[in-house]
Amino acid sequence: MHELSICQSIIEQVTQVAQQNNALSVSRIIIDIGPLSGVEAPLLEHAFPIASAGTIAQDAILETQILPIKVRCNLCHNENEASMNKLLCSACGTWQTTLISGDEMLLRTVELENHHSDKEEEINHV
Repeated sequence: MHELSICQSIIEQVTQVAQQNNALSVSRIIIDIGPLSGVEAPLLEHAFPIASAGTIAQDAILETQILPIKVRCNLCHNENEASMNKLLCSACGTWQTTLISGDEMLLRTVELENHHSDKEEEINHV
């Protein structure tokens, strides 16, 4: 299950962000996943508690958002959404397209918590 190693990489990035912002904990992480990225969102969500155990993100909520697949037509230059097995131009129907979105995985948001002496919580969106 390569999603566990992906989660471990996410935790490393999130830990760096938290340290740079002097955060005490991470409350939420949002990941954007393209359907062609090779990453299965449910498996990533299942592996996250294992990867985050004992880290600054151990209590964080992991949210995944699925991105659309988008192509640009090499003939008519139209940009449109496509399906996983049909990367066709919706304007002219050609198969001569270039993938412009849908194969990526992005760390979108990291919500950090800084606890003050008066017990108020400050949430930073990074």
